Amino acid sequence: MLTIGVDIGGTKVAAGVVDENGAIVENALRPTPADRPDLVAETVADVVKELSRGKDIEAVGVGAAGFVDETRSIVRFAPNLAWREEPLQKKITELIGLPVVVENDANAMAWAEARFGAGRGESHLVCVTIGTGIGGGIVIDGHLYRGRWGMGAELGHMQVVPEGRLCGCGNLGCWEQYASGNALVREIREIVANQPERAATLLGLAGETIEGEEVTEAARQGDEAALAAFASMADWLAQGMADLAAILDPGRFIVGGGVSRAADLFIDRTRETFERVLTGRGHRPVADIRLAELGASAGLVGAADLARRR
Repeated sequence: MLTIGVDIGGTKVAAGVVDENGAIVENALRPTPADRPDLVAETVADVVKELSRGKDIEAVGVGAAGFVDETRSIVRFAPNLAWREEPLQKKITELIGLPVVVENDANAMAWAEARFGAGRGESHLVCVTIGTGIGGGIVIDGHLYRGRWGMGAELGHMQVVPEGRLCGCGNLGCWEQYASGNALVREIREIVANQPERAATLLGLAGETIEGEEVTEAARQGDEAALAAFASMADWLAQGMADLAAILDPGRFIVGGGVSRAADLFIDRTRETFERVLTGRGHRPVADIRLAELGASAGLVGAADLARRR
């Protein structure tokens, strides 16, 4: 049976027809009407209708960044689209006449990796998506963990530094302020401001504007400051994973998101630091840390599969 998965991002709506094995049969893109969140449902309906032509579609799964309620129908809060208590499932269902399931996008990505990607064969796993911030998803005993009100697994917002850096969520010291793409750039900018002699290669590449791509390229060319920033990010990433392991005891961590494309610069150190700071080290099995396999399509694949299992 075929289902359609939709991944609503800040700039584009990606959709695909997905079969029972997680393969994308056909896909399509639309720009996200970010300045008109009231038109997102119409955009989703439009792309679903296009992909449905000539096919027997069973259901539609929609992944959205933000808090999705326990009924998987209402987006309670979505920072990128200014949604507040948005009845997204109801709006889309009325437009397309098919069953619709709405899911947090990081949960959908984690489910896709668990079913078809790097999580195959492991029933207890934590997926960490590293981009501008940190998202995540948790699978326990083969089931996606969503929490009592559907708002679980907001991993990036566990506090790792009391009274630490201000986070976009309004709290202080959140994990994503120390182990994300934004954290990486902030770290390197602080080094450059205080010790520019350590960043000669980076400054030659980036000039006055330092972004993540320049930091990655500089690190691969051996820039001392860029390598130090990646090392700091790796250590913070490992510490957060160790804290999660103390609570959840997963068999595997899966690292995905845009920053994971630079994994060659931090994943080995992350594994080493994780083993060093893990509680009970030496007297317990150590979870393996793997890179996600499904790339940018994971969100829509996961959403489609969750719709199939609704």
